[in-house]
Amino acid sequence: METLDYSKVKKFESLELLAKQVVEGFITGLHKSPFHGFSVEFAEHRLYNPGESTRHIDWKLYARTDKLFVKRYEEETNLRCQLVIDSSASMYYPEASNNFNKISFSAYCCAALIQLLKRQRDAVGLSVFSEKLDVHTPAKSSIVHHKMLYNHLEKVIASEKSSKTFVVDALHQIAESINKRSLVMVFSDMMDNSSTGNDELFSALQHLKHNKHEVVLFHVVDKKTEIDFQFENRPYTFIDTETGEEVKAHPSSVKDSYVQQMIEYKKELKFKCSQYRIDFVEADISEGFEQVLRGYLIKRTKLN
Repeated sequence: METLDYSKVKKFESLELLAKQVVEGFITGLHKSPFHGFSVEFAEHRLYNPGESTRHIDWKLYARTDKLFVKRYEEETNLRCQLVIDSSASMYYPEASNNFNKISFSAYCCAALIQLLKRQRDAVGLSVFSEKLDVHTPAKSSIVHHKMLYNHLEKVIASEKSSKTFVVDALHQIAESINKRSLVMVFSDMMDNSSTGNDELFSALQHLKHNKHEVVLFHVVDKKTEIDFQFENRPYTFIDTETGEEVKAHPSSVKDSYVQQMIEYKKELKFKCSQYRIDFVEADISEGFEQVLRGYLIKRTKLN
């Protein structure tokens, strides 16, 4: 997949305009995919159920697709979605880059998802956290609400590196704040700065499953450096983005140990997500938005 050029993306003055461009391109690509005919393409239609009245069948759409669709009414779509962004210091990695860092990538993905949810007439809310819950809006579907969400996302993109994060505390707080059954999509690198350990982190994720919420975890990473540890063959000073701690090392001397630990951590994360019935999607910031939109689309089809 072609790497996104952040400098070209920034030419769009409006985040909403960019999101529309991304979604339109994504939907066009669905024509050649197994998702052709999915309701995101026909935002105001649903598949015809045999035996029901044929009065509302869209015959023009049938002529184009050879499939029977019925015009959809607003009350027929009641999905509530909460987009959750981790805005901790580690999400601002990589700091020196012409492309996305993890926080800007997450914000652009959420902007595109808002467009998809808008087409589905579904309600959407936004939560942003670092060491506390900085933003939390309930899920709504109005145009004014969408404008407010884009405004929040633009502030996230323009923001400076934040303080340390306590993912555990923030996720518990968000879980307590979402009262109605929702699809919760979390964008995080899952690097918690607390001393509670992984068990508490997974317990916080499980908390999101309360009230029968459906949860998707988009594990946002810079795969090349954070997972595969691909650096030039020279000495580096590695700096912890959250604590500021510095370690001088030669990549070749620590790569094998580092990669193995990351493999074990991801394995545990995936296992716990599977155990708690949380969808896990790796979101590599160098691979574009499609991986995230497809992750949502797959989940959406399961909920229909």
